[in-house]
Amino acid sequence: MYYYTKVMSQLFLDTPLSNDEKTNFKTLASMGDFWKFAEGPLLGGLYWDAWYNNKTLPENQSFIYYENLLLGVPRLRQLKVRNESCAIHEDLRDEIQDCYNMYSMGNEDTSPFGLLSGTAWTYAKEEDLNGSHHWGLITTYSGGGYYLDLSRTREKTAAKVKTLKENLWLDRGTRVVFIDFSVYNANINLFCVVRMVVEFPATGGTVTSWQFQTVKLIRYVSNFDYFVAACEIAFCLFILYYVVEEILEIRIHRLYYFRSLWNCLDILIIVLSLAAVVINIYQTSTVKAVLKYLLENQETFPNFERLTSLQIQFNNLAAVIVFFSWVKLFKFINFNKTMSQLSSTMSRCAKDVIGFAIMFFIIFLAYAQLAYLVFGTQVNDFSTFQACIFTQFRIILGDFDFAKIEEANRILGPIYFTTFVFFIFFILLNMFLAIINDTYSEVKADMAQQKSEMELADLIKKGCNKAMVKLRLKNTTVDDISESLRQAGGKLNFSELRQDLKGKGHTDAEIEAIFAKYDQDGDQELTEHEHQQMRDDLEKEREDLDLERSSLPRPVSGRSFPRSLDDSEEDDDEDSGHSSRRRGSSSSGVSYEEFQVLVRRVDRMEHSIGSIVSKIDAVIVKLEAMERAKLKRRDVLGRLLDGVTEDERLGRDNEIHREQMERLVREELERWESDDTVSQMSHRLGTPLGGNGQPRSRSSRPSSSQSIEGLEGAGSAGSHV
Repeated sequence: MYYYTKVMSQLFLDTPLSNDEKTNFKTLASMGDFWKFAEGPLLGGLYWDAWYNNKTLPENQSFIYYENLLLGVPRLRQLKVRNESCAIHEDLRDEIQDCYNMYSMGNEDTSPFGLLSGTAWTYAKEEDLNGSHHWGLITTYSGGGYYLDLSRTREKTAAKVKTLKENLWLDRGTRVVFIDFSVYNANINLFCVVRMVVEFPATGGTVTSWQFQTVKLIRYVSNFDYFVAACEIAFCLFILYYVVEEILEIRIHRLYYFRSLWNCLDILIIVLSLAAVVINIYQTSTVKAVLKYLLENQETFPNFERLTSLQIQFNNLAAVIVFFSWVKLFKFINFNKTMSQLSSTMSRCAKDVIGFAIMFFIIFLAYAQLAYLVFGTQVNDFSTFQACIFTQFRIILGDFDFAKIEEANRILGPIYFTTFVFFIFFILLNMFLAIINDTYSEVKADMAQQKSEMELADLIKKGCNKAMVKLRLKNTTVDDISESLRQAGGKLNFSELRQDLKGKGHTDAEIEAIFAKYDQDGDQELTEHEHQQMRDDLEKEREDLDLERSSLPRPVSGRSFPRSLDDSEEDDDEDSGHSSRRRGSSSSGVSYEEFQVLVRRVDRMEHSIGSIVSKIDAVIVKLEAMERAKLKRRDVLGRLLDGVTEDERLGRDNEIHREQMERLVREELERWESDDTVSQMSHRLGTPLGGNGQPRSRSSRPSSSQSIEGLEGAGSAGSHV
């Protein structure tokens, strides 16, 4: 398709107006240049009526490049604006009599002009021409206008063009001219619908644009086309199936269904696919009627505009559907830890990126507005506000023309460019990279600390191992464990078992589950009793495997003994026949190995909590002892103060007062020494004392809430001391 478009565009766009000048369609500058193009390169490109040896081709047929059939006849169409559609300042009305505004639907001229007869001189509505709006470089144009269908021969077409030129078909009110035609290449079964546009703005001069749309309107011709049709039917069936499935899921989950981004993406893909199917069916059914009418009326203009537009929309929908389908692969490759880093990084830094984007676009749009107001009238890259935005993105990527900016304004130009590069490129862009880099480092560190989960590679490896076991190309896990036990002889520690089974292709999760089941004392080593228990279970498991294999016509995997935490539900269902004897009636819930692991974790947790509570009890005992000592000190000091006061009141001798004080202090010291001795003995025996000095039993341990209240009370007492 690309080369077809390329050769057609080169023929009509790059051919010079004459041998003496280099002007082509792209560089037209006036209405005179347009008429030179219409009488020269346009007629020469449309009508190939002779070979290079001057041998004539069949009459009433034109094969461009001798391969591309010109369908029907070309069409010229123009749109005009009426005179006095703009206001002239009163000071200049004597000098300027006519005024033709820019094109708009309200300013469009629909009155007859020139020869006043024929379609070229009378206005035709958009509905009559079966046309549509066209988005030009300057503005949007309607599908109506003044049109002329050319002929199938060069001579007749040249005469019609000459008539238009001599009768001033183009005048000051003309704002746009369309040149439309279509060609078909049977060698590759492709249509090329061509539209060349020449806009005449109110400023004078011309602005040219073009569309060469290569499409495949006749869909099913070759065997490969019918294969594509079969694939399209299969695609429709899949879409129908997924529509029913998603409806059922929405019915079950209701609004909760739309909380998942992947579910919303599925709905979007289905909606776009249904739209693409409808467009394809409509286009396939309509193109036959258009071609039938064209073959019956070869002197008419073939209007493939709507069909081409539908085909372009279909291609765009297909591209978007394929894009979202590829994006959906992230849902499945998230099994891999490395692949999930991208989604985790983007979700974790979303808030920071949104905050940064607000700050970035405030500064970015401020610079865009500045550039539009300063350079908009002189530099094409800044001629519109939208162009300024895209130009600034190009500056960030290093694509800019500083010379034009400096030429437009020698003062503000360098200031704008320097400050924009400094703030946007050196500061804001590096801030954005820092946000992504820091978040990625955090995600990578978190994933390094996480335990490895079941990944896609592990799932594939697991399936391959199961297939090899079923085909008897690989030993079962039971055989591997039995061999490891025979080689170990007496005691077997975890490192030896892990190294042996790891070399035989077993995962760490499976090895840990096996060892944890029989390591009841948790010393990471199997004793003789634990060793014998594992042997007995292995023998029972082997008997179950042999019984199952003998009852089935094909070999079945006996891999049910070493159940890991990452085993899938499919493995549980497959192995439930022989593992239910070992697990009892727990087939509907947690497996036996998982239950044992959880029991050990709960035991360790209780042991840790008991140790913590014991330490809290010791702290409470010490705080209670401090409280008692504080009360004793307060009592002694009170008695001493009362004694001093009494002596002063009675006038006793100081010697007697000193002896009383020494006696009280000595009694208090002896009492403290006895308390310390009792506290040390209780600490050595490991029995904390209660509030009355009696040993506190383990069964009378206070609850956590009581312990916290005791701590708070002791803290408040200490603050008063």
